[in-house]
Amino acid sequence: MADGKVTLLSGGNPQIPKGDGDAPVQAFIAACPEWKRPLAERLDAILTAEVPGVVKKVRWNSPFYGVDEATWFASYHCFTRYMKVTFANGARLEPLPKGKSKHSDVRYYDVPEDGLDEALFAEWVRQAAKLPGEAF
Repeated sequence: MADGKVTLLSGGNPQIPKGDGDAPVQAFIAACPEWKRPLAERLDAILTAEVPGVVKKVRWNSPFYGVDEATWFASYHCFTRYMKVTFANGARLEPLPKGKSKHSDVRYYDVPEDGLDEALFAEWVRQAAKLPGEAF
């Protein structure tokens, strides 16, 4: 990234350096390829609108969102055919996101191109932000 170019990892996920705050998250979003960029913009906008004062970080080449500096409740990652949204305590959301994890508390919401249910995602974000977060 020294020359301003971002390397895309498997599935088109941008390789973004670890960082705190909105700037690294916006760098991740700007580097998302094709249809994933407007989807990432929408996910970020909903997370920001539904959780006033949301804390943003980039870790492990993914944006993370929390209600404080020490924990997170949601993140997302680019894959070839979808964006995978991770909810740290997604097993406690209603309705339950369909994507299961090897971790019993974690649930996934796989969003294909033109597949974001904004109302449902916003509801899950509101619920997730009220649950205990996962430590960084």
